[in-house]
Amino acid sequence: MQNIPPDLFATKGTEYLIVIAYLFLLIGFWRLLARSTAEKATVALLRRVHGVRRVPKVRGWFRVPDGYYFHQGHSWAIDEPGSGGTVRVGMDDFSQRFLGRPDTFHLPRVGDRLKQGERGWEVQVESRSIPMLSPVEGRVVAVNPEISQKPELVGSEPYERGWLLKVQVENARAAFTNLLSGRLAHAWNEATVDRLHRLQAGELGLLLPDGGVPVDGFVRVLAPDDWDDLARDFFLTN
Repeated sequence: MQNIPPDLFATKGTEYLIVIAYLFLLIGFWRLLARSTAEKATVALLRRVHGVRRVPKVRGWFRVPDGYYFHQGHSWAIDEPGSGGTVRVGMDDFSQRFLGRPDTFHLPRVGDRLKQGERGWEVQVESRSIPMLSPVEGRVVAVNPEISQKPELVGSEPYERGWLLKVQVENARAAFTNLLSGRLAHAWNEATVDRLHRLQAGELGLLLPDGGVPVDGFVRVLAPDDWDDLARDFFLTN
């Protein structure tokens, strides 16, 4: 009988383990590739059908820049330095990602008075008007002249060129008392993301593939027949 080296089986066993490990890695790679391809196909389909695109992931799902004060109805305000009590007002990143590209805005006129937490303006999306709450109380002293011609600025630059109004307030510090900023604003943003995660399994489905980020205008894809009701729920205008 031919002599077999005593370490042959040990050597072969090691080789078998290496082959098995390689196969597991290969399977994992193909699954990852297939999932990525499926996600890209989903986004491509949504782009073609609904004209929406993926949201870049910045500080979670939605941008919440420091220095801004946020109302929980998803509007913001920021002090205009050296203006003598004038604040700039607009919609936050969540609201415009939620609704998608607006068709137009129904803004108050210069001289109109706004109250904090009450209707400040409306966003026209398709055939529906979505009311938004004012983050501050005061008198409107200016409206953004670019918005009527380029409403998409609110989507591309919500905190910069996409501002909506300038409001004269009696005291800027007091006007910001009930608003969220800094860590509180980021915590509130994360709570909003958590709320969307809870919707994922039952309702969002396709729009949040494998823990991804929502597409622009995802509420219109989610609920094409009654998305304005869902918007009013998130924007506290029910």
